[in-house]
Amino acid sequence: MLFTSEYQNSNTFKVIGLMSGTSLDGLDICFCSFFRNAEGWKYSIDKATTVKYNSELKERLSSAFFATGVEITKLDYDYGRWIGKAVNVFLRDFDKNPDFIASHGHTIFHSPNEGFTLQIGKGSAIAVETGIPCICDFRSSDVNRSGQGAPLVPIGDKHLFSSYDICLNLGGFSNLSYEKDNSRVAFDIGPCNIILNHLAEKVGVDFDNDGKIGQKGNVSIELLNKLNSLEHFQSITPKSLGREWLNEFFIPIIEDSNLSVEDKLATLYEHITDQIASCTNKINGSTVLATGGGAHNRFLIHLLRNKSNHSIVTPDKQTVDYKEALIFAFLGVLYIINEHGALASVTGATSDSISGCLYQ
Repeated sequence: MLFTSEYQNSNTFKVIGLMSGTSLDGLDICFCSFFRNAEGWKYSIDKATTVKYNSELKERLSSAFFATGVEITKLDYDYGRWIGKAVNVFLRDFDKNPDFIASHGHTIFHSPNEGFTLQIGKGSAIAVETGIPCICDFRSSDVNRSGQGAPLVPIGDKHLFSSYDICLNLGGFSNLSYEKDNSRVAFDIGPCNIILNHLAEKVGVDFDNDGKIGQKGNVSIELLNKLNSLEHFQSITPKSLGREWLNEFFIPIIEDSNLSVEDKLATLYEHITDQIASCTNKINGSTVLATGGGAHNRFLIHLLRNKSNHSIVTPDKQTVDYKEALIFAFLGVLYIINEHGALASVTGATSDSISGCLYQ
């Protein structure tokens, strides 16, 4: 308690936020400054970078879902040490020192309806490697309160991006958050970059740059209807998604199709934007803040703008790329000052909770 108590009356925090998404683009590292006054929270991103995974680590992370318990445990520690070393390189020749680190980790399992979730990247290893206190394991407290454990970003949307009516993240999965009746509502919409990248890799590239491959294809109404008919898209909130659902329900439909990669991608773009527009068009307001890797995809944004009733705003590149790392840094601040980071209105938990675990 000594570490957290010294910050209870503080209004300024310097934090490193860490994020590794399901798209396996790499580790996002974001040095953030937060300031609290009577009007609320303000922030700045002082330095940020993405450390790409080498082929060995990317393979270990991508195949961990199918690994043994021993293999996952070893990866948890190895990956934590790798993160710590990456942070040390990031801080080299930088004239600011963080108060603490807040790490999302990398999700291996996410089955909240069965009562468990797992994000690896050992917080104690990060703390030891860097000599900086580390807050991690942000989802389990909510899952143990019968919540989805996700999304957690909405608390940051509420405090840091309240000028937008809807906050949309186009990451591995697409998700959104918005204010309704003085409560934050949020949920995972469906697969986004994780499935687009999955298909792009079949033609020898890491991702479909600006949707150029998908634009060459033709939309299959049959495949589109199968995807749009999946139960998740008809179910009510709260709801969240993980690799389990993708592997069991979504990918088999794609793999069973004899269409070309171009036609599959064209159909996926249609499906992704159909589902996002279907959700956002039911929400009052005029502006949607679009961030995450998908916000760089011109074809995806073009289709979304054609279908949306709202103005789709893509901010500066730094905000697009590092908003999630920024907000996990903010979740670390909320943990330190003993305020709720996981919202029951978002996750369906029995109560709001202070999310996270501190390693000194």
